[in-house]
Amino acid sequence: MVKNKSAVITGSSSGIGLGIAEGFAKAGINVMMNGIEPAEQVEADRARLESYGVKALYSRANMMKPEEVRGLISEATEAFGTVDILVNNAGIQFVAPIDEFPEDKWDAIISLNLTSAFHTTKAVLPGMKAAGWGRIINIASAHGLVASPFKSAYVSAKHGILGMTKTVALEVAEQNITVNAICPGYVLTPLVEKQIPDTAKARGITEEEVKRDVLLAAQPTKKFVTVEQLADTALFLCSDGAASTTGVALPVEGGWTAH
Repeated sequence: MVKNKSAVITGSSSGIGLGIAEGFAKAGINVMMNGIEPAEQVEADRARLESYGVKALYSRANMMKPEEVRGLISEATEAFGTVDILVNNAGIQFVAPIDEFPEDKWDAIISLNLTSAFHTTKAVLPGMKAAGWGRIINIASAHGLVASPFKSAYVSAKHGILGMTKTVALEVAEQNITVNAICPGYVLTPLVEKQIPDTAKARGITEEEVKRDVLLAAQPTKKFVTVEQLADTALFLCSDGAASTTGVALPVEGGWTAH
C-alpha cells in the first residue's frame, strides 16, 4: 500500500513531474513539489493536490546546487517524517549539432538531468535504509535507450541515469528498496514544445513536420505519451506488486524501441 507514504518529486511544477505529483496525491501519497514555475501557478497546483486529502508542499530548491538539493530532502523529511519515494524528474533540453553545442548548455544539462539525481539519491538513502522501505524512480527517456541527432548532452545524461539506476539497485537490493527508471517517449510537455522550434531550425523543416516526421515518426502508435500514463507507471513501481522489480529501464514510448 502506498497510501500515507511521502514523496519528493523534482521538477514537478509542470509537465511530467506535475502529472506524477497529481497521480500520487490521488493515491494518498504526500508530495513535496519542486520547480521554477511562477509562484501563483505553483500555489494553485499545490492547493489542488491538497484537495485530495494529502500534504502537498513546495520547494524552489535549485537542483543544480548540491546544498539546495540536500536542503530539499531535509525539509521534506522534517515535514513528513520520512521520504519514502523519490522521483528524479528535473530536466532541461537543448538541441544543436555537437560541433556547435554551447559548453555551458552541456554542463547545465549534465548537472540537472544526471548529477542532481546522484545528490538526491545520496541524501534519501540513509532514511530509506533506516525505515526498511524505499522506492526511487528515475525519469529517464527513450533517449536513455536509443539516440537521436543533435541531442548529445541529453542522450548522454539519460544513458547515464540508466547506469546509475542499475548500480544503486544492486547496492540496496537486500534492503527492501527498489530503484527503477521510466523511459518515456514523446510527451507534449512544455519541455518538448520548447524544443520543437530548435529542431525545426536544425533540420530545416517546419514545426508541424517536426511533430509528424521527427517526434511521432519514432512512435508506432503515432500518439504522444500522456502524463497520466506515466503517473500510473510510477504508482505501479511503488506498489507491493513491483517489490521484485528493480534495476529496470521501463519503456513507455509507444513501441519506439521495438524497432
